[in-house]
Amino acid sequence: MTDNAPTTAPFAQLLEYRSHFALHQALCAIAKVGVADAVERGVHNTCDLSRELSLNEKALYRTLRALAGEGIFQEVSPRSFRNTSLSNVLRSDVPGSLRALFIFSGSEFVARPFQEFAYSLQTGIPSRHMLSGMDSFAYLSQKPELAKIFDDAMTSFSSLVGPSIAAAYDFSAWERLTDVGGGNGVLLSHILKTHKTICGVLADVPHVLDRARERGFLSGELATRTSLQACNFFEAIPAGSRAYLMKSVIHDWDDDEALQILRKCRKVIPENGALLLLEMGLSAPNQPSIGKVIDLFMLVLTGGLERTVEEYRDLLARASFRLNRVVPTSTDFVILESLPA
Repeated sequence: MTDNAPTTAPFAQLLEYRSHFALHQALCAIAKVGVADAVERGVHNTCDLSRELSLNEKALYRTLRALAGEGIFQEVSPRSFRNTSLSNVLRSDVPGSLRALFIFSGSEFVARPFQEFAYSLQTGIPSRHMLSGMDSFAYLSQKPELAKIFDDAMTSFSSLVGPSIAAAYDFSAWERLTDVGGGNGVLLSHILKTHKTICGVLADVPHVLDRARERGFLSGELATRTSLQACNFFEAIPAGSRAYLMKSVIHDWDDDEALQILRKCRKVIPENGALLLLEMGLSAPNQPSIGKVIDLFMLVLTGGLERTVEEYRDLLARASFRLNRVVPTSTDFVILESLPA
């Protein structure tokens, strides 16, 4: 028997997992229509909520009743609800909001591939690719509204983990840091705020840099220590920094594509520099971890994968890097510090 063996009967345990699907879909819908925001504005009764949000009152009540049974909202009087610490995180105006992540999880980009999970299980090919006839990022580039949902979700997640990552590692040791594939620059902004002696470079494709300028995470005082450089990491990575950072980039790709990216990094990293990968840690066999679940997202969405430390060690060695150390953070991310071999 494993340490985490369930104490309830097997059928009860599996039925509970089955209910998670319904709760997840309910959360995604509630996030999309903005119920938690409306409740916080003082609209508590489902009649008023349904009228303000153009929802069916009976369906809304049944949904909130189920969520309240899990501590997400609280029914304080018949058909009247208030926020709890859990539903508060679905608000759009709070630090650490997960609203954008749940909207993304409920979008067709994510939901449809999971309906076709068996296809990926049989073929090893992302069902997202089968459904759209192209890779996931090409599909997003053709769907501006969906791309914005994805962008909001990734920004939300980086905002959530950014302070912990910035505090876990001495980025100031490298003087100048390039964040490759850094999106809107929210993670880089947390690092620059924590380590005030370094300069930062945000490197991404041009249309992403345009959004970064609009978002303004690197504006104000940070603008004097930041530059933006166009970059396609399959083609070339801008030189000039001692350290290069990539968060959740390598996990999007299979080994061959990941090696292409890592070798482009190796061409520009000096002998006294470093490559810093921020990726999900994986727990021991038979133990749960968020990384193992995110790996299933990679299976159906991108064709990438979450890797063990040893798998990263081997992959990095093939790109002429030596994995120097693995730095834990207070999140599920680890920082894999690699030096030129």
